[in-house]
Amino acid sequence: MTLDVWYLDHLRCPVDGSALTWNGTTLTTPAGRIYPVVDGMPVMLLPEKEQTMGIARSSIERAEGNPDVIDRRAPDYYLETLGISDDEKARLVELVQHRLGHIDPAVSVLVSGTSGNAYAHLNGNDGLTEYPIPRIGLAPGEGRTLLDIGCNWGRWCVAATRAGYRTAGIDPSLGAAMAARRVARELGLDIHYVVGDGRWLPFASERFDAVHSYSVLQHFSKDDARRALSETGRVLKTGGLAHIQMANRIGVRSLQHQARRGFREPVMFEVRYWPVGELREAFETAIGPTKITVDCYFGLGWQWVDMKYMQARHKPILLASEALRYLSRFAPPMVHIADSVFCTARKSRVGS
Repeated sequence: MTLDVWYLDHLRCPVDGSALTWNGTTLTTPAGRIYPVVDGMPVMLLPEKEQTMGIARSSIERAEGNPDVIDRRAPDYYLETLGISDDEKARLVELVQHRLGHIDPAVSVLVSGTSGNAYAHLNGNDGLTEYPIPRIGLAPGEGRTLLDIGCNWGRWCVAATRAGYRTAGIDPSLGAAMAARRVARELGLDIHYVVGDGRWLPFASERFDAVHSYSVLQHFSKDDARRALSETGRVLKTGGLAHIQMANRIGVRSLQHQARRGFREPVMFEVRYWPVGELREAFETAIGPTKITVDCYFGLGWQWVDMKYMQARHKPILLASEALRYLSRFAPPMVHIADSVFCTARKSRVGS
């Protein structure tokens, strides 16, 4: 097995920050910690930690070679590490076996979790003829480095790379990271992927010019989110930008979802809704001066690029969201009633 030298240059032990040695099979540290590598993909999850989602534990077990966890219907797609239903796994197997569809089989199923419910009706069918890639919302990269936390099938990594960034993505799902790598290769893009945890980033400090994350930290407990923000600040270069989407507590759709669950405390991977002021405090403490802007209204995940594939009943919602987002440029207080917001923080000092 070979390993791209990029990983040895950029990866560090997420426990003690030490450099890694490649022995042809695994990555090891001076203290004796061992990290498996699956088909050239480093798996840097920490088995001793409580995982943010069950598929992370499955990724660890698959990477460690546990034969009992392998779904042998399509072993190269790592079905047991994908956060999809049994019916969706069966559909993915069908797509693989019969070579159906125009895009990667795993992505054709994973895409249903993209952009809220915009793609639910396309789940596992051949309706998508291309990968729906949004605009990254950052200034052109011009060769600068960017890390996407919780990259899943690589949608935002592709967007960042097309904007000129040298991009890396990290996700706790081995199957999703493998799908992202296949997509990048299919599109002829040089993107590096790692299986890992946003709370313990396996990268050297001061490594990236930008850190992006979409629809990920909003699912973390607030303590876990703050830890991930602290790690974001650590891996950012001084002067670098974090550009991270979060869910606002008093958006119209956000209030509806909270009411539906009785305003109880969220559990597991449910969305956590933050007041804008609390978001600003968390980002400024962990990273630096922070600006909060509107991502969308009436839901989490609406992107203009999705208009083409949306059901007719969703298109007026996206149009209304885009109109309000445009108006918010001239009326900044409108951010307080957006459902989804971007927190853009600039790292102000070394060690922040």
